[in-house]
Amino acid sequence: MFVVILNYTAPLEEIDRHLEAHNAWLEENFAAGHFLASGRQDPRTGGLILARGSDREELVRILALDPFGQNKVATHTVIDWRPSRASAEAQWLLQP
Repeated sequence: MFVVILNYTAPLEEIDRHLEAHNAWLEENFAAGHFLASGRQDPRTGGLILARGSDREELVRILALDPFGQNKVATHTVIDWRPSRASAEAQWLLQP
């Protein structure tokens, strides 16, 4: 599993110009089963994606297609995450 941190590198006006395409990219990857959750940071300085899988190279290829990255308005930081404990309602996170 991976945590992807998006950090905006452009003003929000520029981010918003690419938001529709970014959201379509997110939907494609949710439908393909790559992403588990996503959302904005608060304050709005970027976002976070919880991604499924164990192949970092595949995830990097997927992230390269993000319109935010392609238009150089955000960067992606990929963190390999192996949860070892979870609350009762989040036990699904511990599944390999």
